[in-house]
Amino acid sequence: MFLKTRVIVNPESNKGRTKKRWNEIKEALKTFFKEFKYEFTEKPFQAIELSRKAIKEGTDLIVAVGGDGTINEIANGFYENEKVINPRTVLGIIPSGSGCDFIRSLNIPLSLKHALKVIAQAPSSWIDIGKVRFKDHQGQDKERLFLNVADFGIGGEVVKKVNENRMRRKASSYFRCLLSTFVAYKNKRVKLRIDGREFPPGEYLIGTISNGRIFGKGMKIAPQAKLDDGLFDVVLVKGMKTLEFFRNVWKIYTGTHLSHPKISLIRGKTIEAYPEEGEKEVLIELDGEQLGKLPAVFEIVSRSLLIKGYP
Repeated sequence: MFLKTRVIVNPESNKGRTKKRWNEIKEALKTFFKEFKYEFTEKPFQAIELSRKAIKEGTDLIVAVGGDGTINEIANGFYENEKVINPRTVLGIIPSGSGCDFIRSLNIPLSLKHALKVIAQAPSSWIDIGKVRFKDHQGQDKERLFLNVADFGIGGEVVKKVNENRMRRKASSYFRCLLSTFVAYKNKRVKLRIDGREFPPGEYLIGTISNGRIFGKGMKIAPQAKLDDGLFDVVLVKGMKTLEFFRNVWKIYTGTHLSHPKISLIRGKTIEAYPEEGEKEVLIELDGEQLGKLPAVFEIVSRSLLIKGYP
């Protein structure tokens, strides 16, 4: 089916379980692909360079083995100088991470065998991606692509805590970290401009810029979002008191939260977010990675990535 296939594996994904089950994954790959090369990542962001190099070498299909962060890095490698290196190169996904939210918007099963069937049999589909310009923690301007969901506010704080807990070998459940972060969290005053329309400064618990539907280990934050409609679903959650939050947080898991009076949905192509004057650091996260802070500009790049799945 493909002349050249490259498999990029994050062995540390899913808390190191990917490394332990690699032989099983490799043998399963052999039943679908006669020939393929594979490479393991050894450090953060290496998957970007491995992906970019493979595409320049003429690879037709790149298979990502890992979670949302690994998939994000590999997809970033499809681009150089803000352009797709080879628009005919296809991304396939074998989910093997502690966070596998993006695949749910592509209807890719968690099962190894069935995920491989999607790569082998599903049509190659064009999907949108997000591009964000932001400040890193040193105040330097950075640019990154994301596939699923970016957000500002409590999401970045939660991801930071999840990662810290993993480093300390403590429990790193997203939901547990969300609840503990909320107790001490102070809502952020943020100014927004969406497709040139100014919004009054608001006090937000979180604002998500959603390409996919699901983030945070199963939260259906943007249940109506589509990967190929050329628009972000921007979900804005205003500050809530503790009891109100605990009464309503479960609705995000069922996707029934959009009717709440403090939650709004706005669709747009370009979202500019700035901290109000005097507001302290407002963290952002992209596809489960906490990389920087506001101010940031999020732009949709319509139908620019070819991927195996059913968006």
